[in-house]
Amino acid sequence: MSLTPVYLGLGSNSERELHLCAGLDALAGLLRDMRCSTVFESQAVGIKSGPFFNLVVTGLSELPLLELDRRLKFIEADNGRYAPDRKGLPLDIDVLMYGDLHGSFDGLVLPRAEILKNAFVLWPLSLIAPDLVHPGVGKPMAQLWNEAQIEQVLAPVAFAWHGRQLPLG
Repeated sequence: MSLTPVYLGLGSNSERELHLCAGLDALAGLLRDMRCSTVFESQAVGIKSGPFFNLVVTGLSELPLLELDRRLKFIEADNGRYAPDRKGLPLDIDVLMYGDLHGSFDGLVLPRAEILKNAFVLWPLSLIAPDLVHPGVGKPMAQLWNEAQIEQVLAPVAFAWHGRQLPLG
């Protein structure tokens, strides 16, 4: 069974610590050698809501892309993402990159456009994988972050998962 490096973006603006920890617990069962970036607090982009906590998770997956994406939707659902009476966005998990795939796969476009648009995706991605080359742009994430002209305010926050502090910027 082959293993593919994956990069996932996680976000929550409702019971943020609870839902991010639940998401990380679920992902730990899907990914090998899982690592987490710094958690950042950011203002909502594109929706009116309270501030989000965001981070990037990387690991190795034996699941094909569409199966991984399907399982991520189940994790989101388990955390109330699709509940009719939900308040805010309990948990959002997006596939940012899957190996070096570039293009559209059953409506899933990779690498995800938000990498280049949102500081809350690019900054943590540049920290966890500074030398990772964006397959669409051909530049490493650290360089993309250094060159980014994104007008969003982010703040690294102390965050513990299972008693272990995640890196702080």
